[in-house]
Amino acid sequence: MKILSASIRIVRDWVRFAFLTLVLFLAIRVFLLEAFSIPTSSMEGTLLVGDFLLVNKVLYGAEVPGTDWRLPALREPVRGDVVVFQPPHDPNRNYVKRVVGLPGDTLAMQEKVLRLNGEAQDEAFARHIDRRGDPVHPDMAWQSDHLVAARPRRPYAPSRDTWGPLVVPQGQYFVLGDNRDNSEDSRYWGFVERQDIMGQPWVVYLSMKTGEEQGILRRIRWNRVLHRVH
Repeated sequence: MKILSASIRIVRDWVRFAFLTLVLFLAIRVFLLEAFSIPTSSMEGTLLVGDFLLVNKVLYGAEVPGTDWRLPALREPVRGDVVVFQPPHDPNRNYVKRVVGLPGDTLAMQEKVLRLNGEAQDEAFARHIDRRGDPVHPDMAWQSDHLVAARPRRPYAPSRDTWGPLVVPQGQYFVLGDNRDNSEDSRYWGFVERQDIMGQPWVVYLSMKTGEEQGILRRIRWNRVLHRVH
């Protein structure tokens, strides 16, 4: 009986330990950190295809699952933040881009140069690889509803490299990929709601080269492991 009783206690202790470990893991994933991978080259130069990130969900206030509640944010998104969010046109997916426009900002782009409140921006992180002109893009027609009132009355013909000026509505943000010539971002599908911003990438915990026939250890980009995201 003593042996049976001891065995029951051991099993009970292990079950309790496993349960607490699971609860702790879920709490960390929901409220603190979540893993995220980079599937496209839209942030290339800052983030690479095959990067695996830990995302800080505390910074902007994590959402309580199954509710409309959020934990208090440590701060609001600012220009230059790299953020993970759910885009308005595809809310079941997570995107990662850089915030370039805050509520109330006036934004425009002229021949690839971003202008914020009338001032040209020096963006060291932005990458331009396509020097050709680009045609008018039909997906950018939504911008017409947000153009500044003083804009001359003429047909609006936005393109990837030249658009605006438009005003960011309250409670919303304008995001762009750092790889400007190959990024599906706010230029095409619009502003990001504040409540859809989930967190900020914190660190690359693993980075793997793709499409190469070689051993797993040789595929790891060792120089990017534990690389901080800026």
